[in-house]
Amino acid sequence: MANLKEIRNRISSVSSTMQITSAMKMVSAAKLKKAQDAITAMRPYADKLTELLQNLSATLDADSGSKFSTQREVKKVLIVAITSNRGLAGAFNSNIIKEVSRLTTKTYANQEVSYVAIGKKANDAFKKTNKIIANKSHILDDLTFDNVADIAQMLMDKFVAGEFDKIEIVYNKFKNAATQEVITEQFLPIVPIKRDVNVNADYIFEPSKIEIVEQLIPKSLKTQLYKGIRDSFASEHGARMTAMHKATDNATELRDQLKLTYNKARQAAITNEILEIVGGAEALNN
Repeated sequence: MANLKEIRNRISSVSSTMQITSAMKMVSAAKLKKAQDAITAMRPYADKLTELLQNLSATLDADSGSKFSTQREVKKVLIVAITSNRGLAGAFNSNIIKEVSRLTTKTYANQEVSYVAIGKKANDAFKKTNKIIANKSHILDDLTFDNVADIAQMLMDKFVAGEFDKIEIVYNKFKNAATQEVITEQFLPIVPIKRDVNVNADYIFEPSKIEIVEQLIPKSLKTQLYKGIRDSFASEHGARMTAMHKATDNATELRDQLKLTYNKARQAAITNEILEIVGGAEALNN
């Protein structure tokens, strides 16, 4: 059994750790509220914009399709991996890294795969492959639509130039503080939804339908990427809050166990001292 000094040192160390994890939990909880409000307010707009774009694209003739919906033989794939810049968030980052690795080794095993890292954890995981074409982790420190729009424009330019035949986004979708879902979303090319051939709505478009689609596509793609990063941002704080809550609970349990062990050891030491005194007194009397 460890001596009393060692146990006291462990109790002090665990108590310090518990204070840190409790403070991190409260910080993440405060940040989560703001991030959750942002993604909750944005989702209806982003979903409606995507629905509008898909509905319009589905009504266009095959020969009038956008350059962003061009279907090519998939030889080169670009995966945008969205993680966080910091750890201590449970399986938040590892789930993304595992999914990207699965896509690379299984889904696109016969294609040439490259990466765009949004988050230092993604960059650290895939930089050894020498296939990261851009590291955009800095935008998480200043997450604005304009900063994300620049990345989306870069992705669109590379697709149109033929550098990649398909672009996928992998991120954590926020459900609640304790639950995040890993999502793989096709960014480019755009796939129009299939409409019922019997549905016929008579609308007047001004300007033309094609012009509207061409103007909506870049805006929709930028919004799609921004929504994905916002989802990931909220998920990060939810995952970290949950992880720190569990860590605090575990530290509390360990501290209580150590205190019990300390009290038992101290009681045993006191008992031994009493026995020694009694034994010495009996020896003197004899």
